[in-house]
Parts: sequence; C-alpha cells; structure tokens
Amino acid sequence: MKKTARLTRTAFKLALVSAALLAAAGAQAASTTASASATVVSPMTITKTADLVFGSFSGSAAGSVTVSTNGTRTSSGVSVFGSGVTAAQFAVTGTGNATYSISFTGTSATLTSGGDSMGFATVSDTSGAGATSGNVTSGTLAAGSGSIFVGGVLTVALNQPAGSYTGSVNATVDYN
Repeated sequence: MKKTARLTRTAFKLALVSAALLAAAGAQAASTTASASATVVSPMTITKTADLVFGSFSGSAAGSVTVSTNGTRTSSGVSVFGSGVTAAQFAVTGTGNATYSISFTGTSATLTSGGDSMGFATVSDTSGAGATSGNVTSGTLAAGSGSIFVGGVLTVALNQPAGSYTGSVNATVDYN
C-alpha cells in the first residue's frame, strides 16, 4: 500500500472521529424559554377631606391641647372652649388590597402666628379610632380605598400670645 493511500485513509478516519465528536457535543445541547409579564396598577391618589382644627383655648397657663384621630379634644393645664374641633382626614385610592407606606412632613413642627409659635406633633392612624400618640407608617387599600386620620398635640407656653396659629401637615403615600 502506498504511503499516500494510508495517509488518506488515516485522514478520513480522523475526519470521521471529529465529526462524531462534534455531533455528540451538539446532541447534548438544550434550551428552554421563559415567559415575561408585567402588571400596570392604578396610580395612588391622596386627597385631603378635612383639616386639623384644635379650636379655641386660653394660653394663660402652660400645658397642651390634644386632638385625637377621631376628633376628640383634651387638654392639660389649658382651658379649652368652643366647638369645631376636627382631626385631619386624607382619602387614599389605588389598586385594591395593595399595601402602601405613609410618611408625613410637619410631624414635629410648629404652628405660628406672626413671630409667635407653638410646638406641634402629629398623631395618626388609618381607622379614626382615637389615637393620641404615635404615627401610622403603612396601610392597606381594602377594595381600592383607605383613609388616614391625623390629630396632634400642641405644646402651649405660659402666657402664650393670642393669635390665629397655622401650620401644615403633608402626607405622602406610595405602594410597598
């Protein structure tokens, strides 16, 4: 047998082995597909439905005036009178049964009248159950709606100057 024929047969055998190895490697490859999806939810809204009103009181003694989340007013060391006291209320809407975070600015601030001020701290809940301390940080949109009730505690100084004191509470909500 000639050397050329032997080389050709050897080359042919090597080519067959290489092809078999490549075919075996390709036979072990696998693939799959994953689906992709997205859900767009209703944007959240928050609307003020009532303002926080502490009502009238005498500032001749030091003390505090508290309005609970159900609008009940109490005082310590201060004489309160008159009516029209209310807790603030915010209506929240969005996707049903979703949970959301709640944050406030103005939670430890002041109410001012000209150059005079009184310390102010908020209290809040999502039920209007009459909380007098603490702030709620989350809620659930049962059937796509909910409420936030905000009361507060005013710190009245001895001989607090008369005036119409104002401030604000800003509530922010976002989906969890």
